[in-house]
Amino acid sequence: MSEFFKCALCGKIVKVIADGRGQLVCCGQPMDMISTFKSVNEVLDFAIEKEEEARQFYLEWADKLDNQALAEQFVLFAGEENKHKEKLQRVKGGSTFKPAPKQVTDLKIVDYLVDIAPTPEMDYQEALIVAMRREKASFKLYSDLAAMAQDEGLRETFLALAQEEAKHKLRLETVYEKEIYSEN
Repeated sequence: MSEFFKCALCGKIVKVIADGRGQLVCCGQPMDMISTFKSVNEVLDFAIEKEEEARQFYLEWADKLDNQALAEQFVLFAGEENKHKEKLQRVKGGSTFKPAPKQVTDLKIVDYLVDIAPTPEMDYQEALIVAMRREKASFKLYSDLAAMAQDEGLRETFLALAQEEAKHKLRLETVYEKEIYSEN
């Protein structure tokens, strides 16, 4: 099963993992099916769109944050998402992108933290949680896309991007562990 649905209001993406009855609903309205991915280009276009959405999220929140250091960090995150978008565009143009040979460690810190909605007044800890959750979701998305890919080169590209997202999440979790856990 490879159906993805998107909320028109909040942008949340849901992957259907089991058949069910009824309609998927988010933010009080039915979600739209965005793709069953009939071609490699459709998958790449979807992934490029996700990277652009992530880049825009970080840039938008960088402008809204009161904490200047945190705003600068979000601009850096936006740059990372832009690099992913560029890699995907190169793959769409015929280039290949190979995964790193080593699996990235998962500290699983974000797995045990409460979900945080972004606000302009969020503090450093809350912003780290938002960023960690986004990186975790991106890792899962690319892992799912890799599992769906029938083309071996595309599968390897998505696995490589999943590893990139895992590295970002690990970097954030390491900062969180050092700067937040050590304060307590």
